[in-house]
Amino acid sequence: MMVLYSGTTCPFSQRCRFVLFEKGMDFEIRDIDLYNKPEDIAVMNPYGQVPILVERDLILYESNIINEYIDERFPHPQLMPADPIMRARTRLFLYNFEKELFVHVSTLENRGISDEKQRDAARTSIRDRLAQLAPLLVKNKFMLGEDFSMLDVAIAPLLWRLEHYGIELPKSAAPIQKYAERLFSRPAYIEALTPSEKVMRR
Repeated sequence: MMVLYSGTTCPFSQRCRFVLFEKGMDFEIRDIDLYNKPEDIAVMNPYGQVPILVERDLILYESNIINEYIDERFPHPQLMPADPIMRARTRLFLYNFEKELFVHVSTLENRGISDEKQRDAARTSIRDRLAQLAPLLVKNKFMLGEDFSMLDVAIAPLLWRLEHYGIELPKSAAPIQKYAERLFSRPAYIEALTPSEKVMRR
């Protein structure tokens, strides 16, 4: 059975929980205290971070890598496009999300950063980048069109935390808000939320 070591407030762990529940398979989630991590976390992941997926003698870390493995191992419903060109584009999008959005999420999640200017810059960067994505979602139900995909999984934890991070989207980003509500209403999304995550949104 797959075991996911997951942080109860960690947006990257939330991605993996979301995929596991979408797949509706057997797995175990072990909650890790991010401020008091067990020693075996550093043994399994040299960077000392969660999420970590363990299946027999396979140990994986890094949420996008974990999620692609789960998707290939349990192909229904398929979350990465079947077409090689679309799959490559999706991977590029995922890479862009990390570079342009989640690098700033790491700043906002890092309790060690007390510089408010840095935090404000991170909030502004996220707000502006999301506003740029809004036109894509005027006609599209999801990031890749009509089909729910790994891109939606990747961005959902950030959209859930906007208020928690103190980010207010401009009116022009209304399509993003509507899109977020579509994601949050998915049964797997609701199931994957931890009690600590539920209280992040009023």
